[in-house]
Amino acid sequence: MKLLDAKTTVDLIKLVVFVLVTSLATGVLIVTVGNLSFSAKTTYSAVFVDATGVVAGDDVRVAGVRVGSVEDIDVVDGDRAKVTFTVEDTTRVSQATTIAIRYRNLVGQRYLQLSEGIGNAAVQDADATIPVSRTEPALDLTVLFNGFQPLFEALTPDDLNQLSFEVVQVFQGQGGTLESLLTSTASVTQELANRDQVIGELLDNLDYVLDHIADRDQQLTALIKSFRRLVRGLKNDRNAILDSLDGISTLSTRTAELAEGIRPPFVEDIKQLRRLTKNIDDNKAELDRALQVLPIKLEKVGRTAIYGSWFNFYLCDFKGRVRLPGVTVPVDYSVGAERCDLG
Repeated sequence: MKLLDAKTTVDLIKLVVFVLVTSLATGVLIVTVGNLSFSAKTTYSAVFVDATGVVAGDDVRVAGVRVGSVEDIDVVDGDRAKVTFTVEDTTRVSQATTIAIRYRNLVGQRYLQLSEGIGNAAVQDADATIPVSRTEPALDLTVLFNGFQPLFEALTPDDLNQLSFEVVQVFQGQGGTLESLLTSTASVTQELANRDQVIGELLDNLDYVLDHIADRDQQLTALIKSFRRLVRGLKNDRNAILDSLDGISTLSTRTAELAEGIRPPFVEDIKQLRRLTKNIDDNKAELDRALQVLPIKLEKVGRTAIYGSWFNFYLCDFKGRVRLPGVTVPVDYSVGAERCDLG
């Protein structure tokens, strides 16, 4: 009983340690994934002309560092968006602070960017509402990218992603310059210019193909009409085709039943055939000798049968044994004729 209690105590300790470690790891994971912060926070609101894409839980950043999160979004004044957010108490928000909605990535996620503007440097009161004059909506990428639509159609996916990223970065003021954007655009257009010969050859080949198709429009029309007649015939005969498929299915079933009935004797025949081939292989030397001697024997038999539809044999030698009740009598008969010596 003492041994059992000791083992139970050890298992209980292990279980408690496992639960504590698992709970601690789960808590760290929740804090990391949820960007949770346990420091004191201050709540503010900001009015935007357009807050499309902003959702509760989006980051609030200062110089790219997360200092808070968006709490709620409401509609005010009929056509304005009021975004309520919290920031850590260590983050200074003054009456000159401006708030802009930025793109976090090309997928469309947003965040609020706090920047220190020019004006009154006094600290903003808690729960204050920042007016629309100090806010900036997100860049309308739909309108922007629609202007680049003709260029995008000629770009590879990698070039398109790079150009889109730089466009967003430049127009949001998050790094890069207009010069780098123009450089990327110039490199793309230069790449297209370098492929001018390939594009020209493609157009020439396409023109050649279209010319040949135009020269054979009657044959192409006849081919299309024939194919249409074929499809129409298949449609008209679909019942017969389906019935034939049913017949084929029935035939397959009957054939399977037939094969199933002959399977046992067929397997036995295969086994006996295997024995036959083994015997032939084991006696192939004797079989080879018999095949070599067979022409000679057939020639002698043929000479014997030339006198008519019978065989003439001359008994030269006869040996045997006669078994009688209780005794075996050997029989040995030999004729010492000259013809027997000739073999």
